[in-house]
Amino acid sequence: MQATEHIEAAVAAAQAGDEAAFSGLVERYRPELQVHCYRMLGSLEDSEDLTQETFLRAWRKRRGFKGRSTFRAWLYRIATNACLDALARRQGRVPRSDEILGAVHATDTGPDEAIVSKETVELATQQLSPKQGAVLILRDVFGWSAKDSAAQLGTTVASVNSALQRARATLHRDLSPT
Repeated sequence: MQATEHIEAAVAAAQAGDEAAFSGLVERYRPELQVHCYRMLGSLEDSEDLTQETFLRAWRKRRGFKGRSTFRAWLYRIATNACLDALARRQGRVPRSDEILGAVHATDTGPDEAIVSKETVELATQQLSPKQGAVLILRDVFGWSAKDSAAQLGTTVASVNSALQRARATLHRDLSPT
């Protein structure tokens, strides 16, 4: 059985209520989803919690998976939304010492582009709106296209581009020497 057929069979079993099939299916994505949540939240502890929250949401919504995307992409969308919800809840909260992000290297250092560094990602999770922070991370850290970012966030390409432009302007203003 090929990997795709195996995943499809596991999804069908999980949708029918097979907890073991669901657990086996989602566990294969745990490490990458935790990294995704970590990059969005800036906290290892929160990323562990939100990865688990992703799996709980996926279990509750498993019958709603229609196969229009891969199961992996569906989980990423749930994880992104869970992280956005968490960011919205904690907006304005003072960061803890365990929320220091690892080094993230810039992929584009052009004059009109934000330089993505540890400080930039920290600003994205602390000073930007949840949507702007998520867009900045998806576009500038992960290197996703505007179309893929829009699909992940359940919004339009124009909305993603607008949020990215506002986020970059905020970061440029906040990071520029005075």
